[in-house]
Amino acid sequence: MRIVPAWVPMPRAVVIATGLCELAGAAALVTRRWRRAAGWALAAYALCVWPANVHHAIIDLSRGTGLPIWYHAPRLALQPAIIWWALWASGAVRLSRRAPR
Repeated sequence: MRIVPAWVPMPRAVVIATGLCELAGAAALVTRRWRRAAGWALAAYALCVWPANVHHAIIDLSRGTGLPIWYHAPRLALQPAIIWWALWASGAVRLSRRAPR
């Protein structure tokens, strides 16, 4: 809960709710019916928790008491890839393959 930004109301409830969303998304990925929706939901989830990851990095790096930059930098840099991966792996988006002309 300490990495939740101050502007997020009820941080404990938000952490519990996001954890349940992660579990529901993971369960939905294994079903054909819900896989695409789960991909969109997990991509949105990864986007929504990005501010908490940034906040966590700021806390740790500004105080020098937490995890180092080699932990935070890849985590923040790869967040867009995680979002794209959720969409691609679930089939929510497809890469188009055009025939050469």
